[in-house]
Amino acid sequence: MIDRRRIPELWRGLDVTVRDLPFGVLLLVASLLPALRGQGTEVGGLPDRPGDALAGVAAVLQCLPLAVRRRWPVVCVALISLGFAIDQIRGYHLFAGTALPIALLSAGSYLERYRRATLIVASVAFVALSAELYRRGTDESVAEFVAFYAALALAWGIGAWMRSARAAEAERRSRVAEDARNAERTRIARELHDVVTHHVTAMVVQSEAARYLTAAPDRLDETLAAVSDTGRRAITDLRHLLDLLNPDHGTAEPRTPPVGRVLTLVEQTRRAGQPVEFTEEGTPAAATGSSDLVAYRVVQEALTNALKYDHGGRTSVLVRHGEREITVEVGTDGSGSGAASPGGSGRGLAGLRERVDVLGGDFSADRPAGGGFVVRARIPGGNGGSTS
Repeated sequence: MIDRRRIPELWRGLDVTVRDLPFGVLLLVASLLPALRGQGTEVGGLPDRPGDALAGVAAVLQCLPLAVRRRWPVVCVALISLGFAIDQIRGYHLFAGTALPIALLSAGSYLERYRRATLIVASVAFVALSAELYRRGTDESVAEFVAFYAALALAWGIGAWMRSARAAEAERRSRVAEDARNAERTRIARELHDVVTHHVTAMVVQSEAARYLTAAPDRLDETLAAVSDTGRRAITDLRHLLDLLNPDHGTAEPRTPPVGRVLTLVEQTRRAGQPVEFTEEGTPAAATGSSDLVAYRVVQEALTNALKYDHGGRTSVLVRHGEREITVEVGTDGSGSGAASPGGSGRGLAGLRERVDVLGGDFSADRPAGGGFVVRARIPGGNGGSTS
């Protein structure tokens, strides 16, 4: 037994011709009812004639082609116009005549090619019908024919407006989808910038330090091990980001850094020769959306800049978890050196500012008079935040 809740879905799955056929059949049945005989559209004022076999043909021609009004709109208009002409010339005045404006509305809405040619041919056909009705002795004025033509043109115009509205909506959705793709590409580019810059900076600093440790094998081995560990972390993070480009990445682990990553980040920076004091206050919330990821990236970019521009200088990292926000503060005292740094483009801090602004937070990067720098960020989160 079919679930009634699935009926709309099954109906939408049918071919459009099958879905349009019932309306044409219903109109045909209505046209054959005695109560509606002679109650249809009347053009030309010819006297009513009783129904016969040709009236049945005219009714079928005007009703059943509605089944193809969306798939083959020109065929629909042609057949219904033929049936309408027979209906009016013979004086049947069937209720089925109401199908003509419906066919024109559908043609205006769904016809993609030969729109102008269809309009011209339909107009010529109407003029020919009007001339034939005059020849048969109609008592209607030219103004009445013009008014009926205007009504048919209005039906076409409404269909054309519906077609334009659909096209505009499709274009809007296409723009929204393109904007979403661009935003995702920008986000992934920022992630790549943060990951690559931090890890490569640490590796460059560690490699530079290793050049001066040839006389201390133990420290040299420790430094080279740190370089290898940093490289492996870089590969892991890059693989994780590349997974986001995979259509099936939805089943992968979430991109928010797991608990303990900030502390791992601090330890990695310490192994690169940067003295870092890490303080964490408050209790991380269970779920905060993307706020904890942004907080993590703030710490990562600030420590990267510390390695670049204040290598060896005392560095402090403070992460405070509030009820509805995460506060991050990273600073150096300016006592180090930036000689070993590979340089930077300045995109990191600008990207962080944009990320924090998107979440409705505050971001600042200052250089105190005594040297060094201080990066502060207040990042709102639904129920607090977690970076470690």
